[in-house]
Amino acid sequence: MTEIKNILVALDLSDIDNTLIEYASFIADSLRVEKVYFVHNIKKYEISKLFDEQLKDVNLDEIIGDELNEKVEEKFTSSAAWEVLISEDPYSESLINYIVNKYVIQLALIGNKNKARGSGVVSGKLLRLLKCDILSIPKDATPIISNIWAGTDFSNVSKKVFKVAENLQKRSDAHVKAIHIYKVPAQFSPYIPKEHLNTKIENHLKDKYEKFVKKIAFEGTLTSEIILGRDLGIAEKLISQAETSGVDLIIVGDKGRNTFSSLLIGSVTEELFNQDMEVPLWIVK
Repeated sequence: MTEIKNILVALDLSDIDNTLIEYASFIADSLRVEKVYFVHNIKKYEISKLFDEQLKDVNLDEIIGDELNEKVEEKFTSSAAWEVLISEDPYSESLINYIVNKYVIQLALIGNKNKARGSGVVSGKLLRLLKCDILSIPKDATPIISNIWAGTDFSNVSKKVFKVAENLQKRSDAHVKAIHIYKVPAQFSPYIPKEHLNTKIENHLKDKYEKFVKKIAFEGTLTSEIILGRDLGIAEKLISQAETSGVDLIIVGDKGRNTFSSLLIGSVTEELFNQDMEVPLWIVK
């Protein structure tokens, strides 16, 4: 995997900022990151017309910059270098994309704020724009990685997921489990008894998993689980199972393929990205 040297953290002056700063500190120490950029976009155009007179002598950049510097100074305990960047742009996604490219960012931390849609920077557009990995953090996430689920569809593209998981396991001694979720094709159900169909598919997938593991040559301890999606969609099933299994981190790729299943990334990854998750989600680009 590409070594993670520079991290971007998107802040928006809401309660989730504290979680993001503390998680960034944990990741920076775990991965021995060189520098962390804390980014805030002031959407001044939204209020300037209404309060033009009151704001004409106010330096918002300086005030907000001082506030964020104080907050980072307090919450960021890593020894990695850091910097607060303040900007004014109509579109937060475009600004973040610009900074990712300018400062050669390998990982962007953003808050999962889908319960309050429109108030955060999380969006499908951001997922498609950024060329770096994305780590989506829920508000109450604890900065710990001991139980990782790595989503796979056994494709070459999903190999990169296990490179990230392997690196994190080396740094944190976390348990890593390869997860594959499948659904029985509906068109086959009326003609083949479900128990026979499930058994056949599971045996087929176990064989694919064994071949996949040999191919990726995972340097660490790796277990696996193949899960039947049943009535839930792939993303919903993954979230439901992860949250009841004490998972600290889910890692998926941004692309994949679609056979019987699975974490085909694209539609499933975007669905995961836009869900109200309690588990941090790492999307590997």
